[in-house]
This record gives sequence, structure tokens and C-alpha cells, in this order.
Amino acid sequence: MSDASARFRRLAWRTVIGKSPRSVAGQVFLFQVALVVLLVLCAVLALVLQSKRDTSTEAKRRSIAVAQTFAHAPGLVEALRTPEPSRILQPMTEAGRRSAGVDFIVVMDTDGIRYTHPMPSRIGQRFVGTIAPSLAGKVHTESVHGPLGHEVQAVVPVDDGRGKVIALVSAGLKVKNVTSELDRQLPIILAAGGGALVMSTGGTALVGRRLRRQTHSLAPDEMTRMYEHHDTVLHSVREGVLIIGADGRLLLVNDEARRLLELPADAEGRTLRELPDLDPSTAELLLSGRPANDEVHYAKGRLLAVNQRPTDRAGCPGGTVVTLRDSTELQAVSGRAEVARERLELLYDAGLCIGSTLDVVRTADELARVAVPRFADFVTVDLADAVLHGEEPERTATDLRRVAVSGIRDDHPLYERGRLIDFLPSTPQARGYGAGRSELVTDLAGAAGWRAQDPERAARILDYGIHSLIAAPIRAGGVVLGMTNFWRAKREPFDAEELSLAEELVARAAVSIDNARRYTREHALAVTLQRSLLPRALPEQSALEVGYRYLPAQSGVSGDWFDVIPLPGGRVALAVGDVVGHGLHAAATMGRLRTAVHNFSTLDLPPDELLQHLDDLVGRLDQDEACAETAGELVGATCLYAIYDPVTRRCVMARAGHLAPALVHPDGSVTFPDVPAGPPLGLGGLPFRTAELELAEGSQLVLYTDGLIEDRRRDLDEGMELLRRALAGHPGRSPEESCRAVLEQLLPERPGDDVALLVARTRALPADRVADWDVPRDPAAVSGMRGAVSAKLAEWGLAELGFGMELVLSELITNAIRYGSDPIHVRLIHDRTLICEVADGSSTSPHLRYAATTDEGGRGLFLVSQLAERWGTRYTPHGKVIWAELALPDLTALLSE
Repeated sequence: MSDASARFRRLAWRTVIGKSPRSVAGQVFLFQVALVVLLVLCAVLALVLQSKRDTSTEAKRRSIAVAQTFAHAPGLVEALRTPEPSRILQPMTEAGRRSAGVDFIVVMDTDGIRYTHPMPSRIGQRFVGTIAPSLAGKVHTESVHGPLGHEVQAVVPVDDGRGKVIALVSAGLKVKNVTSELDRQLPIILAAGGGALVMSTGGTALVGRRLRRQTHSLAPDEMTRMYEHHDTVLHSVREGVLIIGADGRLLLVNDEARRLLELPADAEGRTLRELPDLDPSTAELLLSGRPANDEVHYAKGRLLAVNQRPTDRAGCPGGTVVTLRDSTELQAVSGRAEVARERLELLYDAGLCIGSTLDVVRTADELARVAVPRFADFVTVDLADAVLHGEEPERTATDLRRVAVSGIRDDHPLYERGRLIDFLPSTPQARGYGAGRSELVTDLAGAAGWRAQDPERAARILDYGIHSLIAAPIRAGGVVLGMTNFWRAKREPFDAEELSLAEELVARAAVSIDNARRYTREHALAVTLQRSLLPRALPEQSALEVGYRYLPAQSGVSGDWFDVIPLPGGRVALAVGDVVGHGLHAAATMGRLRTAVHNFSTLDLPPDELLQHLDDLVGRLDQDEACAETAGELVGATCLYAIYDPVTRRCVMARAGHLAPALVHPDGSVTFPDVPAGPPLGLGGLPFRTAELELAEGSQLVLYTDGLIEDRRRDLDEGMELLRRALAGHPGRSPEESCRAVLEQLLPERPGDDVALLVARTRALPADRVADWDVPRDPAAVSGMRGAVSAKLAEWGLAELGFGMELVLSELITNAIRYGSDPIHVRLIHDRTLICEVADGSSTSPHLRYAATTDEGGRGLFLVSQLAERWGTRYTPHGKVIWAELALPDLTALLSE
């Protein structure tokens, strides 16, 4: 029924177009010319109407502008109040009319009697037009027949400054002057329309000429007859015909091809990849576009002889023409078909087995195993040594390392796995490596070049029974990565047809090996980058005993990081974080965040404020990534930041989307402190909250990333419980031992994600190493504090620092007394350095400046900066603390002196 309706439509179309003697190109040309003419006429008409409207609007706008300008002109109201307004206003209106380019400016009283007019004889007569709206304070425009002719005029009220209308001003243009603008524009519009018509007609002519070339100037009835003949022949032959476009789309299929390949009725117009029932090997050939001569393929229980030719010759569009013949019943082809089937199965299995991982050695081993014993008795794979490190190989086969060996027996005399081989130029391996083509050796006994490599081993190989060799280069992207050697001992020697199969087998593996090589290089680069961004050694400090571990994932580097940052006052900051994603992007982002944490920590911010600044930074990074063209994804990150004070043994921490830390108490029990869970970095708008803990001396604070406890085989709660068990019951274990034990119990051999682990055991500063005093807000108290501090330094054996510390302390206390507020508190800490802290209740921060020679003050902080190694300010909820650190004397050097 559908075929009958299609023939009816073709006959009806031929009846319609067959009445015209013109070709298809001629008909299309006439239609396009008519369409272009109609479009140009419509455009000209629209431009004329638009021009008329614009000129009328412009006339009204100019009339209103001139009338309003004159109505507000300085001196107009004073002139109206004179006994003879016309004597003053007539020269003013004429001068204004000429400068403004209008035809008249008329000033009249509220009864419409003119004071001025371009024609003096009209002065004193009634104004021609409507003045009632203007008397009500409105601007009125209209078109009237006045003394000068047909005019467009505007009437504007003149008030006395108190809202009362005392006169009217009218300005306008004659209609003929307005229409003259249109008359000047119309030739331009018509000329532009004519030019567009000429250009459009010329373009249409070129299109028609091209169409005539494509249709060979055939009339519609001739084209229809040709199509019917073509359709009859195409669907009558007993040979399958397919036309495939350059994009793999099926453009034409005849009935025989649809039968042989069992294609659906709607196959035409679909891509080959959209036809799931199509045989994979046949689909691969059709998509490749390569020439084929009677290639036999087994599909749908038939042996198909396939011929394929490209169609991109003589200006034809790209694609291929394929013919299919059913050769199932040919007895001569049956043997070849069986061999082809086995080869196809081998290639199919190779596609499934090779490249299961991104490991170069394992991929090479998969290639060796898949070919034994179906294709070869022994297979060896030799790769350039540089390939194993992800680098580009050399052009000579002088540094090939044997990475895979597979065979039907293990007692073979071939080179063992792991050996570095320098093949001589006369060997098939060296020739194939240098030329990039396969080498076939059907008789190894007569191959003198092969035997010259190692005569003694060659003799053992021949005695073993190995007699034939194919050396196929592993080639990817125009670069030879190594050689694959196929050896036979218990079957017929290799022939030329099997050489192509070996090349196809190696070619499939070459892509996977090259991908593994590139991954190895990128992985090494990412690991190197990440390790360079992580701390290489922990800083010296007395508050914590720290152990740490960082393990990169086997599948790809991530953005896990950690840090230990000494802070003023003997305090130490601990940070651990994780950047979402893998690869160089995540590693680089991790480095930026770690650097930002370092920078923000120098400001001595509390954890919640530091995370807020870090959140703003990640938000800006997200905006930068969203605007960049190369960018691939937005930044997502988590962080936990904690500050421990050994003097008070208090730890303040906050977290942004990160896992809560574990706390090992001195008795060996393990808890997970309730630290408020803030949102991940970059979301913005939500505040972070802190938790403050008092830690007993000897407690262990464990910070980690999600790679430690999360795994596909267990949920998060199970991982937390495993971590608790690994930490519990060992209060005397050192942080290094804790790190080792946790990793052994929680991590598999090949972790799927990066792991950062930080274990910090708390220390407390002895009470006799800390001294503090409350200072009254009285300048006389400074001297007493100097004496108290000197006595404490003498008690600590640091009397030689007394002079410098007295000067520093005097300046800091004096600043607090002068510019701060109560309470004022002084604390002295004897740690790795001598730390002096002066706290007061104000938030004003001192600034270092260079005083002039004539200044009486301003040198105090300069003196502090010269005497102290470091000094600075940190803010507290109740004010600020100004601190300074003095280096302790080298006792060893003093004793030696």
C-alpha cells in the first residue's frame, strides 16, 4: 500500500512539473527572482512610510523644542510687562527663528493677539490655531492653515514664575519644508532598493547556475524518468548495495542489502552505530571507509563478500559505496570463512581483554596472553624503557625492555621478563621498530640477521622447535612504542594473511598502551606537583608532637592536603582539607588553598573567620572557572582548621564540610568531638561556627580526609567505627606509630582516593614557664612592671635579655595605657622564644611608622621591631593582644666561651 501511494505521488508531481519546458534550475530561478523583487518592494514601501513618520515626528519635536526654549528665555517675562512688547520681542523672535531653522516664532497674549510674526503686518491680529490647552498649562501641537500656508506648529505657555499663564509662544514649520526632507531621502531609498534588487538577482542567478550544473539542465520529466530507471535497477539486482555518508549515516539501502544484513525498514537515514543488530565486524568495516576487495565477513549466519570504495572522487561528496554478495554456498570460500571467523573471534576477545586498566605493563601482558595459543605458541612484548615512565620513546631499538612473556610452556629459551635488550640493526625487531612496519620471518633457521643478535640463544631457540616469527611494531599516533613478537613452534609457519591479523591485533593494543603511557605521565606529573605543594618537613614547635601520612590514589591524584602552622604565643594551627576532583586541576587548586590558609593564618584569625575568608576565595575561584573557556568544572573543597594553645590547653576548631576529627584521650578511649558542621567552601552566605575543647596533656587529635574511611565496600559509619577501633586502647603510642597502625587496618593495597592523615599529641607548657600580671592604667605602673619582668627573667636564667625585654615591655604597656582601655594584662611565656604579650580592652591597632627628626614621639614600635624577632597584633572577643618574640641565647655557644 505504501509503495502504491509513493508511485502515485511521483506520477502526480511529474504531471505538474512536466507541463513546463523549463528545467528545474530555470523554475527555481524565476521563483527566486520574483521573491526578491517582492521583498525589495516591500522594503522600499516600509522605508518610505517610516521616513514620513520620522520627518513628521522630527518637525513636531523641533517646534516644541524651539517654543519651549523661547518661552523660558531670559527677559521674556520682563518684555511682556513693558508698554510695547512687540518692539522688544519682534527682533528677538526673528533672530531665534533664523538660528533655530523654523519658519516662525509667534509670541501672543492670553487672548491670542500676536506680539510678533515673520510678517509684521500680522502683528496685532489673532493667532490662527488652538490655544485653550496651552492656557491650561499644556504643550499643544497641531497642523493648521495659517498666514504662511499649511503649517505644523506647537503652542507653549509662558508663566510668571508663580504658575500663572501670562502669554503664549508658538513655533512651527511649513508642511512643504517637512515633506522636502522626504523628497530628498526618497531617491536614496529607491537607489538602495534598486541596488539590493540587482545584488539579490545576481546572487539568484549564481545559485540557478550552480543548480543547472548539479541537475545537468535536465527537465523535471527527464529527472523523474531517470529516478524511476535508477530505482528499478537498484532494487532488482541480486547484489546488496549501500551508500554510507562521511558521518557514518546510511544514505541508501536496496532490498538485497536489507535482506542480507537484516536491517530494519527505517534503516535509511540512521547511523550505523544506531543499528544494534548489525554485525560488529561488518559495522567496523563500513565505518572505517577503507577500500575492500571481496573481504569475507560472517554475519547473520551468512558469508558475505564485501567490496567497498570511497565516493570522494571527481567532486562527489565524501562517503563509501558498498556492495554485498551472499557467498555462503560457495565451497571454495568455506575454509577461508572458518579462518576469518576464528580471527574475528580473536580480535573480538582482544577488544574485551586488552586495556582493562591504565597500567602499561599489565596491558602488554594482556596482549601477550590473548594471542596464546589461538594465534601463536609464544608471545613476547618489548617496550621502550621511556614508555614505562610515560615518556616519548627513542627512534632506535636500543633500549627495549621485555615487559611480557606468555607461551604454551614455561621452559622456553626466550629472553626473560624485565631484561633490557639492545637489538642489532640486522634483527627483524630493529628493522620493524625503525621503519614502523611488521616483519615476517617464515624460517628462523635461515635468518642470519636474527641469529646475529645472540647466536648461542638463537641455537637454543631453534633446538626448542620455534621456527617462525612475526615482529609487529606497537605504533600509536605516529610513534613506535615497542615491538610484539609472535613465535610458532607446533604449527605451520606464519603467512602473509596472518601478518595482517597480527598487525590488527597489535594495533588494537597499541591504543591502550599509549593511553596507559599518557596516564602514567600525567599521574607522575600530578603526584610531583602535589608533593611539591604539600609540606616537606614539619616546622619546629613545642605545643604538639605530630605524625603524618599522605598517600596518593593509584587511579589518579586528588586534592587532599594538610598543614601544621606555628602561631604567635606558642600556639599551633592544624589544617586538613580536600578538593573535589582528580588530576592536575585538583592538585593546583589544592596548592592555592593551602597557600591561602598560610596567608590568612598570618593574620591570626580565629578558625571561623579564617574559613569565611577561605569560602570567599573559593567563590571567586568558581567565578573565574565559570568564565574561562578551558575550564572544565567548578571548585569544591572542604577544610578543618584548629588552633591549639599549650598554655591554656584549649583547642578551638571549625570545619567547612569536612569530617569531624577523632580525639584519643590519655586513658585510651576515642571520641569524635561535636564540631559544628559548616557548609563546604564556595557556597557562601552561611556562617561557620567554632567548638572549643580543653585537652588533657597527652591527648591525640586525629585529622584525616574522606579517603581514609570511605570505601565502596563499606559506608561512612562503618569506616568511622574502624578508625575508632584502630586508635583505641593505645594511649602511649606515638603519633608515627598511630599513623602506621591506622593505615594498615583501614586502607586496601590500592586506595581509590588520596589519603591525608595527621596525628597530633598535645603538650602543655609548664606553669613555671608562664608569668602574667594585671597592670593598672597608670603610667607610673610601667617602672614596677619592668622590675617584675627583670626578676622573672633572672629566675628563668635569661637575665641577659632583661634590657631588651624591658624596653619592649615599656613601649607596649605605654601604648596600651595611652591608647587602649581597661583591663590591661601582661603575660610572659618562656618557650622556644621569649614571648611578651600585652592585652587591653580596645580594638585599635598600632602601626609602625618612621618618625621625623623633629617628631617628639612615634619611635616606640620602631624600637620594638628592631629588638624583637617578630611582633604583631591579634584580636580577641574582648580586645586585642600585642605580642613580641625575642630569640633565646644560644646556651651551647655561651658555655663554650
